[in-house]
Amino acid sequence: MQIQVNTDHRIEAGERLSAYLTEELASALSRFDGWLTRVEVHISEEGAPPTETKRCVMEARPAGAQPIVARHEAGSVDEACTGATLKLEKALDAKYSRKHEHKGGESIRHLPVTEQPA
Repeated sequence: MQIQVNTDHRIEAGERLSAYLTEELASALSRFDGWLTRVEVHISEEGAPPTETKRCVMEARPAGAQPIVARHEAGSVDEACTGATLKLEKALDAKYSRKHEHKGGESIRHLPVTEQPA
């Protein structure tokens, strides 16, 4: 899974921010690694200086399916990214995990067939 971080001109995007987000997303979305090809993060700042709001939009791109988008606004970049990560994780969980892990376990149909004693 490739993780790409983009910011607007008003947000300072250094290696520290990119490395932090890459590490956080990789650990939070590791169970969806087989389905996702890329996650794009867009961080921007909205409003005038007294009431600046940071916005984080995360777009997960599953292989062969439409992208899934999560967005969160907060007072700081860290809070906005954490909120968007949680929302994206919930959306991916609803779409993929529940489909493949019904009630937390495998279906009886997937168990190997054993022969009955005669």
